[in-house]
Amino acid sequence: MNTKPFTSGLGENAVLITRVADRQWHALDDDLVVGRAHAQHRPDGRLFVSIDAWHEVAFDRLAEAMLAELPAPLYTLVDEADVELTAGWRRAGFTIRRREWEYVVPTDPRVTGLDAVLPPPGVTIVPAGQVDVSLLRAVDHAIRDEVEATVGWQSMPAEVVPRPEGDTIVDPSKYAVAAASDRYLGLIRVVRVKRPRIGLVAVRAGEQRRGIARALLAHALGTLHHSGATAAWAEVQESNQVASALFEGIGARPMSSNLELVR
Repeated sequence: MNTKPFTSGLGENAVLITRVADRQWHALDDDLVVGRAHAQHRPDGRLFVSIDAWHEVAFDRLAEAMLAELPAPLYTLVDEADVELTAGWRRAGFTIRRREWEYVVPTDPRVTGLDAVLPPPGVTIVPAGQVDVSLLRAVDHAIRDEVEATVGWQSMPAEVVPRPEGDTIVDPSKYAVAAASDRYLGLIRVVRVKRPRIGLVAVRAGEQRRGIARALLAHALGTLHHSGATAAWAEVQESNQVASALFEGIGARPMSSNLELVR
């Protein structure tokens, strides 16, 4: 542990920065912790940083100390409504990489218009908890490879969670799938912790524009509606016009936005 302080300021306004653990820093003002910062690698290999500070001086000193020790590129996520936090990262040299909208999605099929939606001929929806795990992993890997070969998986707003090396399916019970006779064509993941969240909707490239994504949404939202949930949430990257049109077409409304910044 490096306890050598990084200091800045004079007299009563002095702020002392100390690295208290690997990739963790504290800002002290008269021995009072006025800010914390840490950095961690996401499973996709990118290094994300965060700072929670009482005031601007502490934030800037923490950012200065982190940037002096960490390799570029660095990433961070902020709520766009948090103007002060966004300004702090901009002062540190970060720029906007992408914007992600959070949508609130109604579940009532009379509102979404999905009550009469069925999968295309030859396709069935397999509910969560009933999927074949080996086929689920196969379609997940195929879709991720297709995305990586085009826009890159880092552009997707899928949640990032710890997982064994090479395994992108953490909990198969969260997935429903669209199935053909011999393989799965698409998938939807719904996580219910504090509130229902659509973490991912994806269809294999060769099977798109057949209504499979709408059928998956109809199934997932209908299931939530029957369980008593009136709304779900989903994140869509601003540049993904197809996904935005899909959600807005069923009555979803953008409620807030997050920024991914990079330096």
